[in-house]
Formats: sequence, structure tokens, C-alpha cells
Amino acid sequence: MADVFRGLNLLETLKESMESNKLSDVRDAVEDLLISRINLAVVGIRGDEKDSFINSLRGLGPGDEGAAPSSSSASVEVAGYPNPKHPDFRLWDLPPVPDTSPFEPEGYMNRFKFPRYNAVFMTFTHTPHPNSVEVFLEARSLQQQTVYFILLAPVGDKEKSLEEKRKASLEILSSQGVTQPKVYLVRPSTLEKSDFPSLLEDMSKDLPEIRAHALLLALPTLNSTLVTQKKEAFKALVWAAASLSGGMSAIPVPLVASMVDSSVAVRILTKAQLSLCLDEDSIERLARQRGMEPAKLKGLRTCTLSVEVTRGDVKRRLAAAEKDLATVSSKLVEMAMPRHARSASRSFTAMLQALNSAIDEMATDAEKIVGAAHGNGK
Repeated sequence: MADVFRGLNLLETLKESMESNKLSDVRDAVEDLLISRINLAVVGIRGDEKDSFINSLRGLGPGDEGAAPSSSSASVEVAGYPNPKHPDFRLWDLPPVPDTSPFEPEGYMNRFKFPRYNAVFMTFTHTPHPNSVEVFLEARSLQQQTVYFILLAPVGDKEKSLEEKRKASLEILSSQGVTQPKVYLVRPSTLEKSDFPSLLEDMSKDLPEIRAHALLLALPTLNSTLVTQKKEAFKALVWAAASLSGGMSAIPVPLVASMVDSSVAVRILTKAQLSLCLDEDSIERLARQRGMEPAKLKGLRTCTLSVEVTRGDVKRRLAAAEKDLATVSSKLVEMAMPRHARSASRSFTAMLQALNSAIDEMATDAEKIVGAAHGNGK
């Protein structure tokens, strides 16, 4: 993906690419967001904290299908864990950096193919080993900026003990030449707490924008802030998809445009249902993890698309939006559409209106479920 997406607002970036006639970039962005293609590496000693962290990143508990098994041995092999809902979002469990001396960081990085990962988490439960710091510094020297130190909080550790570990870790990093060191304190089974939201914020700045949004859409809905961010990302995705489908036809063909629009709309709304954790499996897993009755959380869904995305429902929404177009100000339509598509067809506006409304309804349901399961704090 071209660096044009780095560091810009997603919707504005997509609009800029469309105006510049970079349609292939926009198509690639839409596809990347729909499949959430991203690879994350988790480096560190295998144990309960690391296993729980890998599972929580995928919205899984220890007993769920596809969960990382409890580590009983120090394997030297890489283990891969796809996300059950987003197969192209993969977590890679890497063995710890060796504590041998002398140590060559390049050897470790080459063996485990560091460049293949969009981000690397250097995890530990006490303090980072000096050799891990060497790997970090080597990665930075090669312009791989997305490497992060994460202190995984063991169950039972008090806040005071964790802060002492963080302080000692920062001293180790500083002593080895890391400028402006950061250590993120993460509670593996409750990612919405401690520093994980701050880690996500920093990653959103460091990753190319499409990758950052792909990660956002693949993560579980940990808090209401993530729900809002997902909603805005989906609205940018809707705009791009609408621009590429019937609304961009040089010679609009209503039947063809309608078929394309409904097919794309079903993909987007199915992705939204999974991303917002509104599907049956996600809600049942969340209920188990929080000790709640699944029926209570399921009953909070009032949008039919939150329960099931069907082609018939999507087509009805698109048809209703077409009928409502007469009430939409032509000036607003003109402002929303790409400059060279303003004379094309009405399917752009209908798709935009129908899908944005659906995304709003689904996000409202997700907010209610997050509030009930995690509490109402952000």
C-alpha cells in the first residue's frame, strides 16, 4: 500500500486518492480493510500471561476454540494463531530472545523474519533482558518503528509492584541507549484496562494508516471509544466502496449497479457485524468471560443487521434509500461525491445513505453491549 495513507485521516485520504484518480489504491484499501490483513509478533517467554494476551487480542478466552494452549514447554518454534473471525489477522508467538553472550540481534531477527510483521510486541513479566533491548535497537536502526515493550501483569501483582517493575524496566532501556523509552503495562485478560488503549493510540500513529485501521477493525470491542473509532472507519470504507461501485460508472446501468451495490454492502455489513462483536459467537464468548447470561447481551441488539446480515435486508435498505433520495439536498449530494462522479448515478448516494444508517444502528447496539459487559467508562 502506498505511503499516501500514512498519517492522514482515512476518509480524507481516500477522497484525495479518488480525486487524483488513484483508483487502484482505493480498491486495495477497501480490500485490506475488509479482510484485515495484518501480522503481529509477540516475543517473550511462553506462559500464562503471554497465552492470555494472545487470546485476548483475538477476543478469546482460555477454553475457546482456537485459543492458544497453555504453554508447558519452552518451544523454539514459531506458533501462528489466526483470528477466527478475521483469518488474515494473524498473531505469531515467537520464542524469547536468547540470554546468551555474546549475542547478535541480527541473527535472531533474520531467523524469525522480523520484516514480515507489521508490529512486534516485546513482552516480559518482570524486566526486559538486555538482549531484547539489543533487538529493539537493531530494529529501530533498520527503520522498523513498530516495536514495543510490554510488561504483562501477572495475576495477583499489586499496582505498586507493577509500577516498580515498570520503573526498573525504563532504567534498563535508558541505560542501553533507548531514547524516550516507553513500557506499556498491559493486563492480559482485561485489555481495556491499564496501558493497552495508549498502546493502540501510539500504534495508530506509527503504522501506515490502512494497516492501523485493519488492526482496529480486527480487534474486539474493548470499550466505547473503540466502537466509535470502528464506526468512523466503516463510514470511510462505505464512502470508498460506494465510489468504486455503481456511483463511479461512466455509463450507469441500474440493474448491474444494484447487484454490485448489494454484494459489496453485504460484505461491508457482515464485516461490521463481526468487527463490532455483534455475532452470536462473539456475544456468547463475551458472556462467558464476564460471567453473564448470553441472552441478556443478545437482547440488547435492536438492529436486525446486528443479529444477521441477509442479502434481502440489505436490498430493502438500498431500495428504501433510493426512494428517499428525493428528500436529499442536491448540494449535499454534490459535496459528498467525488468531483468526477457527480454526474454519474444515484447509486453512490443511496449506498452511502443506506449503509451509514445501518452502521450507526449497529454501533449503537455495540455500545449497549460494551456498556453492559465492561461498564460505561471509556
